Amino acid sequence: MPKNETCRHELKYQISIADCFAIRQRLRPVMKPDEHTGEDGKYTIRSIYFDNSDDKALRDKVNGVQKREKFRIRYYNDDFSFLVLEKKIKWNSLCQKIDARLTEQECRALLKGDTGWMMTHPSGLVRELYCKMGSQQLKPRVLVSYIREPYVYAAGNVRVTFDSHIRSTLFHRSFLEERVSDIDVADKPGTIILEIKFDAFLPDVIQDLLQTENIRQQAYSKYEACRRFG
Repeated sequence: MPKNETCRHELKYQISIADCFAIRQRLRPVMKPDEHTGEDGKYTIRSIYFDNSDDKALRDKVNGVQKREKFRIRYYNDDFSFLVLEKKIKWNSLCQKIDARLTEQECRALLKGDTGWMMTHPSGLVRELYCKMGSQQLKPRVLVSYIREPYVYAAGNVRVTFDSHIRSTLFHRSFLEERVSDIDVADKPGTIILEIKFDAFLPDVIQDLLQTENIRQQAYSKYEACRRFG
């Protein structure tokens, strides 16, 4: 199990537009928008997920394996100047994230299969991915895109996000492009994923604001949803 001091709780809910509007209206007087958002309070996230030919990461999620990990490269608002390699470790509702910056040149080389430079990279995470690309045959599998509206609360290091317009690249194997060809993967039109992340505790004031009769906690993976299409 990951060390408690580096772990966060992560809860997910699939909600309607109406529920999103109601919860957002209650949160806004108490929580602050994330400082990295645009004028509309949102930003676009794109993540290139890695898996092998046996779909190990996907099967671990579908089969409910308690401890699992995924590697991804993430960037925001189609800005290739800030690229982050992330390893996300899940243990039930606890999650741990380790990250390392990549340059655009490094990222493009990795995506093309030019990985020799990774052996001596200063980041241990980059070197770990290099080893697992060899031992587990990990490779880029899908680009997951969505729009995020995030709010933060200092006590408990709480982060509440509304994720919408979740899209997949549909058998597309080229990444880091100026124009992305993808499709919507929502089960129902207007579906929004509410995510709540916090450290040791979720303050009562936030718990009360999030109470809505129509929502129930559930396991949801954007990666799993997008892999249905390739």
